[in-house]
Amino acid sequence: MADTPPAPAVSSRPERIVFRSPVTEARPVRLLLIGISVAVLGLFLVLPLVSVFVQAVNLGLGPALATFSDPEAVSAIWLTLLVAAIAVPCNLVFGIAAAWAIAKYRFPGRTFLVSLIDLPFSVSPVVAGLVYVLLFGPFTPLGAWLLADFGVRIIFAVPGVVMATIFVTFPFIARELIPLMQDQGTGDEEAALSLGASGWQTFWRVTLPNVKWALLYGVLLCNARAMGEFGAVAVISGKLRGETVTVPLQIELFYQEFRALAQVSAFSLAAILAGLALVTLVIKSWLEWRYADQLAATRKH
Repeated sequence: MADTPPAPAVSSRPERIVFRSPVTEARPVRLLLIGISVAVLGLFLVLPLVSVFVQAVNLGLGPALATFSDPEAVSAIWLTLLVAAIAVPCNLVFGIAAAWAIAKYRFPGRTFLVSLIDLPFSVSPVVAGLVYVLLFGPFTPLGAWLLADFGVRIIFAVPGVVMATIFVTFPFIARELIPLMQDQGTGDEEAALSLGASGWQTFWRVTLPNVKWALLYGVLLCNARAMGEFGAVAVISGKLRGETVTVPLQIELFYQEFRALAQVSAFSLAAILAGLALVTLVIKSWLEWRYADQLAATRKH
């Protein structure tokens, strides 16, 4: 009888299963994707930004600095600062009030109010400016009444520029605060009230400290948009030089003059706005890095 061959030895160690990550691509593919991303960012973001600063000093630093002694440029800068100084606090007050009401209370029309807050995101700024012209124009009933009885001109005047800017920057602060306040709930406020704090004390010592970094984040975005707004302001201002022209409009007016010094002035003012954008981006990135947990709650919606 032939000998039976021995059975193969069975290893007691389990077979190792290698899992491949679904997002791990070959090195050439990763390099290609990174290269495309860098190329697109460089072509459409970095290169135009660099060209603005280069063109601003194209004729030397002297002509670029001379822009800020031009009466029209100085007037545009001051008007832009004035409009931002009015629009941002108005939206700050409204944003806090709206966020408090929506996050802390349940009432009929709450969803509709949230939709109204988002309206400026979906409406073209040009359409928004045209709406104000149709409402407050000198030949409309409301505009004629304000002008005749109170001497207040809205269209082609500073009040119209401020109103248009407030409209387009309306949602920025409220949309930063609403998700965070909803995520935090009402527990802290109820505890403060139960300990004898008044409503005003609860707001200043409990609610506001809890949302201060999201609030600052929204203020930064609101201020940047207020200073850079073009469409709505262009429609409602009439582009009256030295009166209703903000920095973005003055850049366009300088650029359309087709003179070398005017071109330099246009790029010099554009460099101011670009510098503001860079500063805003740096502060925004620092806030996201330093207070990521608090700001992440505003992205849940």
